[in-house]
Amino acid sequence: MRGRFARALPTVSTVLAIAIFVTAGNWQRGRMHQKLALGEQLAAAESAPAAPLPGGDVDWMAWRFRVVDAAGHYDAKRQILIDNRVQGGRVGYHVVTPLLIDERRAMLVNRGFVPAGPTREALPSVPPPPGDVRVRGRINPAPGQYLELGTAVPQRGVWQNLDPARFSAVTGLPVLPLVIEQLEGPADGLVRDWPRPDAGADKHRIYMMQWYAFAALAAALWAWFTFRRRRAA
Repeated sequence: MRGRFARALPTVSTVLAIAIFVTAGNWQRGRMHQKLALGEQLAAAESAPAAPLPGGDVDWMAWRFRVVDAAGHYDAKRQILIDNRVQGGRVGYHVVTPLLIDERRAMLVNRGFVPAGPTREALPSVPPPPGDVRVRGRINPAPGQYLELGTAVPQRGVWQNLDPARFSAVTGLPVLPLVIEQLEGPADGLVRDWPRPDAGADKHRIYMMQWYAFAALAAALWAWFTFRRRRAA
């Protein structure tokens, strides 16, 4: 019995290893297709003309990456900074300001990147333009999941992550479940260089091929050792 188990162990181990490698490869393939689909959606949105911000009950995921125009005035008192952003090798913040569209609607506008000050205590001053403004930007629904240490209320308007639902709960201002990444605006020193969301598809393709290669190598080694053992017997 023990001898039969010892002879079967290499085969069982190889099957398990191949299953793990193929599963990992399939996951990477799924991520690759997701990134490619995002790239196609972005390309289609970029080719479409700017549209007015839709009203009513809207499927915002269907509007993802669309360029829209919105008018209103900024709520400077509720402006926040999103911490630990990086742009061009510099660490800083994303400046997010609520745009009051009408009496019933408001949305968060990511106005761009500002470098951090010399110390954590020296927060940048980037007030929004006063009065009525028109904003042209790209719709990006808020992320559904993110990692954050602790659940305390953000202090001094500095947030770790941008979450419209949490923003509404903390500030008392209902906002749409989306973020507008501003594309055009006044000369305010902010950098508006938004990364393409399809970046990284090639990385997943490489990882996928590596995992499949590991599975093929495991199968080949099993076949070679099995054939060699049988010849020796």
